[in-house]
Amino acid sequence: MGLPVSVQFVARCPVSLASPRTNPHALVPIRSYWALLLGLGALFLASASCTTLREVSNLRKVQFSIDRVSSSRLAGVDLARVQSYEDLRTADVLRLGAALSEGELPFSFDLHLRATNPESNSLNARLTEMDWTLLLEETETISGRFAQEVVLPPGDPTEVTIPMELDLVRFFDDNLQGLVDLAAALGGDKPPQTIQLRVQPTVNTRLGRFRYPSPITVVRKEVGRADSQP
Repeated sequence: MGLPVSVQFVARCPVSLASPRTNPHALVPIRSYWALLLGLGALFLASASCTTLREVSNLRKVQFSIDRVSSSRLAGVDLARVQSYEDLRTADVLRLGAALSEGELPFSFDLHLRATNPESNSLNARLTEMDWTLLLEETETISGRFAQEVVLPPGDPTEVTIPMELDLVRFFDDNLQGLVDLAAALGGDKPPQTIQLRVQPTVNTRLGRFRYPSPITVVRKEVGRADSQP
């Protein structure tokens, strides 16, 4: 018989690509991939933040002014043809007197604001809502919220119409003639301080809604003032 043959099996360990001992450079592509993703994410957030800041800045540059008042009615009397108490008809005086005798004098009108986004702005300003307070003769009266989205393109004045309704007796201690003259003055060429609107707008951006930190006062434009100066 021949000598027995000794057979030896040599076990080989599988090479792990994730082991830094066997392949110290295997994780470099993976690390570079995640670093690229993180860099792109940071760049996207920075770009979005800059865009948001520009949009908020754009709205702060929007110029608001009171353009006009329309559809004025005092206790149901149309004031379109009334500039003062003397313009009232006898039937109008009787109707207003009857309302005042009951301790009320409802006054309604549409207030037209003009919002102008400067032409130098490159982005639209989107007004989503606006809290407001109406001031008549520097007296605070009613408050409300304009809750319609209005797009304000650069260089194109946009009208924002707010319906108003209040009881003049609640805020002014005056006789019928004084109240009629006050209501009629809003639609005429009286000084700008006759009516003011304190507003606090909210703008919608890609990262959410941003509200003005404090209210701003909107006044009526000065009709004919520039032409009257020498």
